[in-house]
Amino acid sequence: MKHTDPTDISLEIAASTFAALGSEQRLSVLRCLVRAGSDGLSIGELGQRSGVTGSTLTHHMKILTQAGLVKQQKQGRSIICAAVAYDAVRDLSSFLLKECCADSISPNEDHTHG
Repeated sequence: MKHTDPTDISLEIAASTFAALGSEQRLSVLRCLVRAGSDGLSIGELGQRSGVTGSTLTHHMKILTQAGLVKQQKQGRSIICAAVAYDAVRDLSSFLLKECCADSISPNEDHTHG
């Protein structure tokens, strides 16, 4: 999900991204990373904090990475760090909220008299 304008996100992209969050474990992993901030966490620390470890964590990180919600990079020789793709998360949030209350009637409007 690599977009800079949240109005460009299609329903299909939003649905697939939300599907990636459709697992309690993946949502827990993402929340741990959000709490950690932009520096992210090592895979080991992420596993400890989220309670998801080993190949299960690797699997979930792969899905979150493919959805564009997290980024992984090597630091040093072998420590793989994960960080939230905040722009993608913001875009997804904006997609949900961009038309907030668009169909509601303002308290100052009276459409009963016409």
